Amino acid sequence: MSVDADALRRERNERRALKIVGACFLALAAYLTYESAMDLGSKNAAEHSIPGIVLACVSLVVMPLLSRAKRRVGRALGSAAMHADAKQTEFCTYLSGILLAGLLLNALFGLWWADPVAGLVMVPIIAKEGIEGLQGKACDDCSGV
Repeated sequence: MSVDADALRRERNERRALKIVGACFLALAAYLTYESAMDLGSKNAAEHSIPGIVLACVSLVVMPLLSRAKRRVGRALGSAAMHADAKQTEFCTYLSGILLAGLLLNALFGLWWADPVAGLVMVPIIAKEGIEGLQGKACDDCSGV
């Protein structure tokens, strides 16, 4: 994120950062797939989590605000990596909504399978972001930042 006078070096660092983040997202997608499948297969019920519900609710409010702020910083710095981070923060809002749905279905209606199914619903979203990161795609509106 340094405002480096060497544009070539900065671009190389941003591509490296995108690839690291992409690899982390793919690892997360694999972990979620494994854990969710294991919980569904063993009918392992997640414990009710009031703190998890509260955190998901807070995330639904905070993440869009944080994403907007990161976009502004990305524009000011001319940073594709910061724009990508803003996009990822934005997609965290969607993941928080999915998480909240799974937690509430489990807590309110005793649907033990809702939590692992919510995890599986998140997998394609997370994997898509991971693949785009590995490909060096910061975001659709970042070119010419």
